[in-house]
Amino acid sequence: MSMKPLEFDRRYGELDQVISAYAGQSADDAEDVPSEALQAYLRHTWHTRPWALGVAEQQVREYARNPPGRLRMRLGEFYPVPDVGLPDSEIQDWLFRIADHIKRSIEGGDVPRPVTPGTHWEWRTRFPELAQFLGGWFSQDMPDEFADHDAAVRDYSESTDPQLVVRLVGELNELLALDLDDADYALGLAELGMEVDPPAPYAPSAWLALVADRLAVPRADYRPPA
Repeated sequence: MSMKPLEFDRRYGELDQVISAYAGQSADDAEDVPSEALQAYLRHTWHTRPWALGVAEQQVREYARNPPGRLRMRLGEFYPVPDVGLPDSEIQDWLFRIADHIKRSIEGGDVPRPVTPGTHWEWRTRFPELAQFLGGWFSQDMPDEFADHDAAVRDYSESTDPQLVVRLVGELNELLALDLDDADYALGLAELGMEVDPPAPYAPSAWLALVADRLAVPRADYRPPA
């Protein structure tokens, strides 16, 4: 019998957050240099949930010290570490390196400065509502579902709780504050799930600013679906 969600979170919830940051990334943490995946996790967590770093260090280290035996594996009462490109024989040492990096970051008060996301995980974790908006309304099917980009934005606004719309506006402004060039904005939009180009004649940054402007006016007539 696999674990119930509360028990899983208590044992492995933050470990899962750490390991998820390695999706599509190399688990190439050295003794003195954390991987890009771990740096992304540290950046995001320091600025959003700094209290979780201690939990992460404890859960990662405890898992490395006590990997699941055959009985726990048969019962499903364990966290299955996804394939990170390392042989099974190296996973334990790798987990200890991760825990050591997190511990040094906490003890040194080493708060990374906010920078442009460096991984797919960091883009989507830092801008979750924007990822929902772009992936849900601007996938490759958008031209078949909506007359144009404005219609898609309008549909999002009319069908989404105003509090989430406000959250999206905040994320749009945070993204614009990074002051990237348009090639980097195009890359960011792709990482966040947008599969169509911004409408002509707008460059990515100009279109993002336009969307933020249009969604910034609160809607008083929203009613949740019955």
